[in-house]
Amino acid sequence: MIIAWLIVAIASFAGGFAFNTLFPSDYKWFMRLRRPRWLTFEKAIPFIWIFIFICGITSAAVLWQAQPATLNTWLLMVGYAIVEFAILSYTPVMTRLRNVRAGAIAGAIGFILGLILTPLVWQFSSLAGWLLVPYLLWSPIGTYVTWVMARLNPPEV
Repeated sequence: MIIAWLIVAIASFAGGFAFNTLFPSDYKWFMRLRRPRWLTFEKAIPFIWIFIFICGITSAAVLWQAQPATLNTWLLMVGYAIVEFAILSYTPVMTRLRNVRAGAIAGAIGFILGLILTPLVWQFSSLAGWLLVPYLLWSPIGTYVTWVMARLNPPEV
């Protein structure tokens, strides 16, 4: 289990590093955006995402252990990669386009992909499926926050 977890973790972090290197974001622009007054938990968001990525990595490792190197497992690993790509695309899509609504759409697409992946994973390992639930719970919240921010910050012309 440790070796599978380590391989999945390294692949996930390498993918995230490569993605952020290829698509740098304009964090200064993002930090200047207006936020809803009720968004009092913004400082916790990075920790929430760290927890979600750890759960996702563990989910993939558990699935790999349950069905090592089968075609179905490889296809599901591609599914995990696609969901990770969708999650990581949120910030560069929004900041490159300078359009918060585009970020909300990217977040919604990631949630839909997670909804597709989870029951497929669940067929092979209920534990791996449960480990994807934190993402499914958080993603609509994050997407809603972004949607509210889109109304507060119309696109630049």
